[in-house]
Amino acid sequence: MENAPPAEAEKPATDAPKPYSVGTATEKPKSEWRDLGTFLLKLAIIVFIVRSFIFSPFSIPSESMLPRLLIGDYLFITKWNYGYSKHSLPFSLPLIPGRIFPGTPERGDVVVFKAPPADNTDWIKRVIGLPGDTVQMVAGQLVLNGKPVPKQRVAQFILPITPNFERCDPQFLSADAQGKPVCSIPRFRETLPNGKTYDVLDQRMLPKDNTGVYTVPAGHVFLMGDNRDNSTDSRFSHDEGGIEFVPLENIQGKAVVSFWSTDGSANWLLPWTWFTAARWERLGEGF
Repeated sequence: MENAPPAEAEKPATDAPKPYSVGTATEKPKSEWRDLGTFLLKLAIIVFIVRSFIFSPFSIPSESMLPRLLIGDYLFITKWNYGYSKHSLPFSLPLIPGRIFPGTPERGDVVVFKAPPADNTDWIKRVIGLPGDTVQMVAGQLVLNGKPVPKQRVAQFILPITPNFERCDPQFLSADAQGKPVCSIPRFRETLPNGKTYDVLDQRMLPKDNTGVYTVPAGHVFLMGDNRDNSTDSRFSHDEGGIEFVPLENIQGKAVVSFWSTDGSANWLLPWTWFTAARWERLGEGF
């Protein structure tokens, strides 16, 4: 009997399906989400540091700082000028005890601060009195440390009537060369002892145009709005809705430059109105 041919060795299958690796198909999406989360976390940290310690934006909500600041102005404040406190941080996070790297503003600085007594809203005013100063108003005249601050009448302040400014006393309402309504308000220029000059508005005599003498306590400043008849400031007590003396630790930063301004006529659904509403001439104005 012939010997049967030797059986061929069994060849390993080369086209057999590979075992399924659990998680292989989902590794890439997981990695992408992890990378996105890491990026957003880093971005949030950078924004937190910049807004807390370097500079941050601020928008003007009221008329209290006319004529320098209009409703619809946007500006940058620098954060390092007067030191840091918890109010330097978003939401006044209690991470900084007291004040670190403290500094005192100069008279005439325009500052953003947490308004006493609640310390939960951002206001903007001008520094008038420093610790130890005395401040008084006499018939609309600012008196600092017993000496009247020079106050000179200058050209009327002309402000167009727009959605951001519609309140104008009838006695000041007029029209420009094109017949458009404007508000023409008496304007004055004050000069502080350090040489700082700025313009104020003064339309009429009101109770706070005559005050007693305020003596600024240590660690505080006396702040006023440039629109003297429409500013609830350090002249007013807390019971009157005012801020009285403002602690230095409440000051968040110094106003330095305007970077945008709108008259309020823009419609978010109509992009071209974003440009027609812009007050381009106000961009880049310093303090």
